[in-house]
Amino acid sequence: MTKKKKKKPMLSPSAQLGVIALLVPIAITVCVFAFFAWKELQTLPIFEKLAREKELEEIQQNFDMKIPEQYIPIYVAAEEKYGVPWTLLAAHHRIETRFSSMKSLVSSVGAEGHLQFMPCTFVGWKHPSCSGLGKGDISKTELMNPTAIKKYGGYGVDANGDGIADPYDIEDAIFSAANYLSKNGAADGRIKQAVFKYNHSDEYVEKVLHYFNLYNDYHDEVKEAIAYKEK
Repeated sequence: MTKKKKKKPMLSPSAQLGVIALLVPIAITVCVFAFFAWKELQTLPIFEKLAREKELEEIQQNFDMKIPEQYIPIYVAAEEKYGVPWTLLAAHHRIETRFSSMKSLVSSVGAEGHLQFMPCTFVGWKHPSCSGLGKGDISKTELMNPTAIKKYGGYGVDANGDGIADPYDIEDAIFSAANYLSKNGAADGRIKQAVFKYNHSDEYVEKVLHYFNLYNDYHDEVKEAIAYKEK
């Protein structure tokens, strides 16, 4: 029987060591390059946007109801104009209509819209029909007329500039709430006083302040995340 000859290695042991010695620094260089390339990619807007979205999603997990993202820029715009924390506006919205998710935006006592204004508060208590709880006898046209609101000293605001101050328009409603809270002390830090003015109930104040404090823990983070997403 003929013995099979052993195949000789293509490279001698010393040559193999030489190749390994050559490849190691190349592999390290590639890894370092890949690391810094990945870091550089992470600075691109798409990665930053994804990071902001993830951060916002994680924050929202701390709330019993997520704050609808489409409302947050409106809260922030109202904060910038009236000096009322956007988190306070969100808290009121959460308590009043569960972020406008209720089937009806008219309460049993006649409060209307996303932020539940009594008609007399919206158009102004100087209106001749206003008394009692403030339902009044006010036509829809008069209720939403900025000129009438100015005449009767109301808090309704035409936030989007369409010539109508509408408590059923989300922008107008939020800006009107900010206007009311601001003029009743919230812009000066008298948050509790302003909330009590909004609804003369200690239980109501407690509920609003609970959500205000909860949201306020993330005031800047949410504001920055939303601002970046809008770029």
